[in-house]
Amino acid sequence: MAVTVVTETGARPVRAGRRPPVAWVGTLPFLAYVALFLILPTGIVVWNAFQVTTTKVVNGIPVTGAKHFDLGTFNQLFNAANRGYFVNSIELAGLTALAGAILGAVLTYAVATGSPNGVIRRIALAGSGVLAQFGGVTLAFAFFALINPSNGLLLHASWYYTFPWSIGLIYLYFQIPLMVLIFLPAVDGLKAQWREAAENLGGSTWHYWRYVGGPLLLPPFLGALLLMFANALSAFATIVAWDNQISFVVPQQISSDLISEVGLFSVNGADLLALGMVILVALVMTGYALLQRRTARWLR
Repeated sequence: MAVTVVTETGARPVRAGRRPPVAWVGTLPFLAYVALFLILPTGIVVWNAFQVTTTKVVNGIPVTGAKHFDLGTFNQLFNAANRGYFVNSIELAGLTALAGAILGAVLTYAVATGSPNGVIRRIALAGSGVLAQFGGVTLAFAFFALINPSNGLLLHASWYYTFPWSIGLIYLYFQIPLMVLIFLPAVDGLKAQWREAAENLGGSTWHYWRYVGGPLLLPPFLGALLLMFANALSAFATIVAWDNQISFVVPQQISSDLISEVGLFSVNGADLLALGMVILVALVMTGYALLQRRTARWLR
């Protein structure tokens, strides 16, 4: 007896796993937050950075005219004064990021090699979480109370005013704990079986770190270094509390342009400096994202 299978060809196939069109609605609050507090302020800074106000003389009296868009204002970002602020910012951020990354990596490895549920690890992580956010006036005052130019308890008074070493030492108070927090997952990702395999193949400790551990930790280490660089680059409250009379770095000068007695005449300069910071931080964070993508391949 023959069996005939009838297949309906008129019905449309249903795609399995396809999300309904309204699934993206849940991201609207986040997108609105990003647009309002990140994209919009950045757009305002970029637009104002290229605004030029014309001044006319009417009956011998200078009168401020309307503003107009001029890309030529970008050249002011490279004058001697602004270059000095950016050089100081990069120097301070690079110095503290490198020192903090090295010292923090050593501390991270010491924490990671201990007991996963030990008291020392819990104390180190809790302390790092607190100290990584310890900055501003509180940190500057704590440093000033310990090492100030009057008592000379640990260092000579002249050293306190030496840029970037004195403020750089203050920055290490939050840079090293930050390194512990962001580098610990990478160190925890090293498996004991890899070291055992290297030893079984006749490799020494140097060979393990040279060919296995080192190459695996290098991308996350560089990524953490870039993140700490961006963190120090944008730090503001700590260095202002340390010295609010002289502008050493870009954030200080932006604040000075906005709140000084002649601030109304320097708003365009503040926007230009902010634009330069946006470009610099964007480059740094792009490098960090690329390194994080490479690190994620072996952390899975």
